[in-house]
Amino acid sequence: MTLGTSAMAAEKVTAAFIYVGPTGDHGWTYRHDIGRQEAQAHFGDQIETLYVESVKEGPDAERVIRGFIARGADIIFTTSFGYMEATLKLAKQFPDVKFEHATGYKRAPNMSTYGLRLYQARHVQGIIAGMMTKTNKICYIGAYPIPEVIREINTYFMGARRMNPNVKMDIVWVNSWYNPGKEADAAKVLMAQGCDMVAQHTDSPSPLQAAEAQGKHGFGQASDQIVFAPKAQLTATIDNWSPYYIRKIQALIDGNWESENYFGGMIDGVVQMAPWTNMPDDVADMAQKVHDEIKNGEYFAFTGPITDSNGKLQIPAGEVATDLHLNQMMYYVDGITSKVP
Repeated sequence: MTLGTSAMAAEKVTAAFIYVGPTGDHGWTYRHDIGRQEAQAHFGDQIETLYVESVKEGPDAERVIRGFIARGADIIFTTSFGYMEATLKLAKQFPDVKFEHATGYKRAPNMSTYGLRLYQARHVQGIIAGMMTKTNKICYIGAYPIPEVIREINTYFMGARRMNPNVKMDIVWVNSWYNPGKEADAAKVLMAQGCDMVAQHTDSPSPLQAAEAQGKHGFGQASDQIVFAPKAQLTATIDNWSPYYIRKIQALIDGNWESENYFGGMIDGVVQMAPWTNMPDDVADMAQKVHDEIKNGEYFAFTGPITDSNGKLQIPAGEVATDLHLNQMMYYVDGITSKVP
């Protein structure tokens, strides 16, 4: 683990960040740390920032958060779903500290939750995959079977099926947010089974690099990863956490911080996508069309009727999934033949 800090001054607000992966993962943690750095640059001497990277979910997280509190942290951002219980426990014990938990659903008077509608970009990736696949076999490398990941698997598949009803999808779980070796191995296994479009909910560029080595295509995760696979990347989801971090730190400085449940999307500029590359013009045009419809609020993929893989109606015809439904999603949509672990 690495601890980053600047010189402390009594008048400064101290904002602390706990990360599940290394800041150099070029994915999830990398983008959170970009947000921290941009907040530091925005506020300058008004704040100091602390961070610890590669913290396991569970007892390690509680220990690190307690360490931040001991060092005088005024606001603590816990940036992984598995930190939820530790964050809630310590929020109750330390009511004068503000806590912000990413991707969770439990709150307290001094504890917010926040997330991004990354499924919006994932659906556009599915549109591209459905149009680009030559084998009608796409695939997905999942980290852990939690609602956030299940939701994106579903919307990716739904996007592909919208363009190509013959698409089938295989899923492999690596049970890690960041393990380049396991991620690459998973991609190789999936491609050996016929997959030619590699999507991932893990944080290294290894699956994309494996796709490039075999002349296949895929999508960057959380940041633009084209430098690692210039011939394979079709686009990438880009997580932009900076506006939220700046807003909540400013609220703390101004004395009007409030607990909230934030779920930002394309319309807020916090869910972005890398340029369309390595694809025909008609695919790029369709990707842009769907992207713009989502951003403008004209199209929402999770609109009923949506039936799960067991034949149960989950979202009635004409209804749009609520945020609560999306944040508790633990089923695969119809057409995905795998079972949720």
